[in-house]
Amino acid sequence: MTETHAPVAEWIRDPAILSALRNEAGTRIGIDTEFIRERTYWPVLALVQIATPTRILLVDPRIHGIPEALREWLDDASILKVMHSAGEDLIALRQACGALPAPLFDTQTAAALAGMGAGLGYQALVREITGVELAKGETRTDWLQRPLTPAQREYAADDVRHLFALHDFLNTRLRELGRQEWLEQDCALAIDLARVHRADPWPHLGVRAAQVLDRPAQTRLLRLLRWRDRRAVERDLPRNWVIAPELAIELARIDPVDRETVSALLARTPKAPQSLVDAITQALSTAVADEVDMPLVIDDRNRDRKQLQTMQTAVAKRGSELGLPEGVLASRRILQAWQDNRAWPETVSAWRRHELDALIGLTTETADA
Repeated sequence: MTETHAPVAEWIRDPAILSALRNEAGTRIGIDTEFIRERTYWPVLALVQIATPTRILLVDPRIHGIPEALREWLDDASILKVMHSAGEDLIALRQACGALPAPLFDTQTAAALAGMGAGLGYQALVREITGVELAKGETRTDWLQRPLTPAQREYAADDVRHLFALHDFLNTRLRELGRQEWLEQDCALAIDLARVHRADPWPHLGVRAAQVLDRPAQTRLLRLLRWRDRRAVERDLPRNWVIAPELAIELARIDPVDRETVSALLARTPKAPQSLVDAITQALSTAVADEVDMPLVIDDRNRDRKQLQTMQTAVAKRGSELGLPEGVLASRRILQAWQDNRAWPETVSAWRRHELDALIGLTTETADA
């Protein structure tokens, strides 16, 4: 069992105090965030937890000057930021503070590379490494309320209290396995991908039901979803609040596109955005420059199943040889993306590309034989 430090959590609402405390941070800190994303496109940062060697800070990012003080911590490249499953936290910090926590050590990613399990939650990992059983009582709570309750404060503090113990254990394990560089690549890629908002160029690929649509209908769906995503970002609304995927599919079926048909469909659809008839009609009927290059949502029944199965088998075998949990080297979705585009998604890090390129060369030859 690994011991963990247990300082009392301090409530920080003064940016000058937060800036001054950075001098005590040392070479690493633990970070977590609490945010709300129920009614907005962007996560609303409600709380930032920071663990230092001697303190746990509960920082109120809603106070004037605090985001700027937090940016000083995030921008300090001499401090390693230890986080667990940092994905959405990165976006919340970027939007609120204009900075990202680099360099990053993500304990969930590290646990996967260490062979402990894919997608392990913080509570499970803390239990496995430290033997501590964390409370679950505040997983659904209003983090924007003030003051926070004692239970909220304790739960929030626990989210960073054990990060140093996890870092110590996992860093040692990765060093023994020779995989510290793998983690550095994965974490650096996560930071790079989070630096700026990247609109999904092919949002229709995420709508599984689109596989039943022909190419013209998928093209109309692409146009509509790009418009939806732009509007969601501009208005800071959840995408499905603009147009739900089910309605988008029905709108994409309209051929030829005309205002009356669009209006009639919206009129008989509960909660449809009837005030946007003209905007939706225009989106459906206005070509986008790269739609001729649009990849299709492919019905799984039309895939080269033999090739995909061969790739999956080879990846599973290689993952097992490396002691990696299933799906860590490459998920089925990543292999399907390669099969569709003959290229790896930008989310695949360099060490994975190296492993997969060698495998794919062999598996495609096997499948063709």
